Amino acid sequence: MTAGVVVLLVLAGLSEAAGRVLPVVAGRSGATRTGTAGLLLTGTVIDGVMIALWPVLASVLAGADTMVWSASLVAPLLLAAVLAFPLLGPALHGLLVVGVGAGLTGALATSAGIGWWQAAGWVALAGVGLAAAVTGVRRLVISLHRGRSHG
Repeated sequence: MTAGVVVLLVLAGLSEAAGRVLPVVAGRSGATRTGTAGLLLTGTVIDGVMIALWPVLASVLAGADTMVWSASLVAPLLLAAVLAFPLLGPALHGLLVVGVGAGLTGALATSAGIGWWQAAGWVALAGVGLAAAVTGVRRLVISLHRGRSHG
């Protein structure tokens, strides 16, 4: 993975985290800058790692050589992540993620030498699995943060 791709993954993770953390923090009267920054940093790491693992897990599931993001495949995620803000269009965010998944599917199909639909299944399975895992981690972080705030 090139340094440019790593920067894009970090920015996509930050944008995704901001879209999820800031609306929640905005509604809390006792939110501190330090606490918000900590949640944002944690969210950036979690989302960035989840995004980075998507092609890796899809290629493992397909039994192919391990794929990684290229700049052209990951760049649209920045726009998708920005649109994760609840008031800016979750449906458009979802469509962009599906579009990025379609690009990833084409790359996986070529890399693994499998059909497009089979590759789409592996990409979807990897995406859903990672989304479920990151949702669990988010809920754990939120419950730990709430417990520490009230304790």
